[in-house]
Amino acid sequence: MESFMERLLLGIITFLVVSKSAYAFHSDELQDDEEWGLVGGRSADSDFIAPPRVSTRAPPDNTPSDSRLQFPLEHAFAHSNFTLAGHFSARLKASPHGGQTLTKVRILRNSLTGSEQNAFEELLKKDEFYRIRLPANILTPGKDYVLSSIKARCLARSNLDERFIIHMEGVNVIAITYGSSGECPYPRLLKYPSRWSFNSHIVLKSSEQASRMLTMMEDVIGNENGLEGEEVPKPPEKSFWAKYWMYLVPLGLIVMNAVTQAMNMPEEQAAGQASAGQSSSQGQQRIANS
Repeated sequence: MESFMERLLLGIITFLVVSKSAYAFHSDELQDDEEWGLVGGRSADSDFIAPPRVSTRAPPDNTPSDSRLQFPLEHAFAHSNFTLAGHFSARLKASPHGGQTLTKVRILRNSLTGSEQNAFEELLKKDEFYRIRLPANILTPGKDYVLSSIKARCLARSNLDERFIIHMEGVNVIAITYGSSGECPYPRLLKYPSRWSFNSHIVLKSSEQASRMLTMMEDVIGNENGLEGEEVPKPPEKSFWAKYWMYLVPLGLIVMNAVTQAMNMPEEQAAGQASAGQSSSQGQQRIANS
């Protein structure tokens, strides 16, 4: 009996020791799993290993979303050939509406050489045009250009302070509005600039803004110059009497006069016959008395 009790007590102690060791082992595994970021750890009754976390963040796009480019600016003095006047630099970006568009446009102007200064002075003396042009497609410049011009005296009046308004549709130049910063009233007086370096200002307009601006400009030019094909407000239509009253009034007077004369003719004839009959009766009475 005592030996049986001793064995039972030994078995209980052994069970408790084994259970405590197993619990400590599982706790250490769970702690290690949590330290390594495994959610839930590993189960004591299974060899299943929890999968690592998968990030839902999109992988970085290594494709460049924009790039820098340059396109030339050329100028000409009156009817001379175009030569390089500088470069525009811009950043080409993907448009949210599809295609590509420009942003951050800058210009690097070349200094006027001695011969160009002399040519510009000739423009001032003769009051002629200073012309500029840009390639119609800035990605693949070819033979197509967009031109604009201004009187040289207007630029000299503003001391070579120039303004570019570039109307774009994607990578295509629709139009250029080129001018000086100040007003240039007529008559344009001869004035030489105090410096021979341009001070440039650039405004870039998208296709929607450009089309609206061009429509407004065409309306203004059409109203001022009366260009054919431009719709201008028409005066209200005049009535028939308003158009031809100066002809109708004399014609009416003539008709009324003719009718009046026609109506008076029988009365005049009757009065003439009566007077003639009276004269004959008086003559007969005189003969009888004699």
